Amino acid sequence: MDLGIAGRTALVCASTGGLGEATARALAAEGARVVVSGRRGERARAIADELPGAVGVEVDLTAPGGAERLLAEAQDALGPIDVLVLNGPGPRPASASEIDPEATAEAVQNLLLVHQKLVGGVLPGMRERRWGRILAIASSGVEAPIPNLALSNIGRSALAAYLKSLSIDVADEGVTANLLLPGRIATDRLSSLDSATAERERLPVEEVRARGEAAIPAKRYGQPAEFGATAAFLCSAHASYITGTAIRCDGGLVPTL
Repeated sequence: MDLGIAGRTALVCASTGGLGEATARALAAEGARVVVSGRRGERARAIADELPGAVGVEVDLTAPGGAERLLAEAQDALGPIDVLVLNGPGPRPASASEIDPEATAEAVQNLLLVHQKLVGGVLPGMRERRWGRILAIASSGVEAPIPNLALSNIGRSALAAYLKSLSIDVADEGVTANLLLPGRIATDRLSSLDSATAERERLPVEEVRARGEAAIPAKRYGQPAEFGATAAFLCSAHASYITGTAIRCDGGLVPTL
């Protein structure tokens, strides 16, 4: 299927690894010109060198002015942004009873307010051109809070509420806003979470992974490329009537419709 995004410009946040990188590669495979970004500048540039028409930008979105600098460098390099993929590192594991207001404020800052700045920087152009895709790489914790990931659950749920509200405002202007919720996808982030669980419960990490896979109806962790392909479709011309929703890519993990 031709996704109809050849020549479109996509900015993919935190795309030097994991789900962000998989999404950047999937968009580039469909002919989009991609801005690869992240704290690891050399890695961002190395990935961009492998993708036609791509550029790599080193940026820490959590630093003051990081969002503004990323937007400026991305648009200087490739022009107006047609596709914005919001992504970022998850907060540290913690239960709701362990977190304090300062940690919660930091999670909301990094998972909502920084992304709101990015949206604000690209949205006027999308509305003027009457075409745009805003997609957040979120978490299944938006629909079913994940134990010991309270900060992620809170911050990403706030982003979900913002994007749902935004989608209503721009639905008749050719701009969509959605969330893609990964389940257990085989990334470095998941490996670190499995390792943390193994250490906390004093179990071999292999046992933790086997337990995790057994809880998934598909009986395996997902692959980043599977997630990236789903993300690319949601950013495509064919997804013009999908907006204001959260779609799971989780192998059936969350036991609700």
